[in-house]
Amino acid sequence: MSRFMKPLTSNVHFYTAQMERLPIVIFIGNELAGSGLIEEITVASVKVRGEYYMRATCTFKYVS
Repeated sequence: MSRFMKPLTSNVHFYTAQMERLPIVIFIGNELAGSGLIEEITVASVKVRGEYYMRATCTFKYVS
């Protein structure tokens, strides 16, 4: 079975990933910035492993 990364683009995606405890990865541009479970979601940011990542400047993905 092939696995690939799907982007989290809407609030529903973020909240579903948080509720299902799906590990995510965070990219700034093409550079990996972080990974882990979502701890908190706001309009402007997502908290993962104690770090806040800005939703406007980061790409969030999960493996499916």
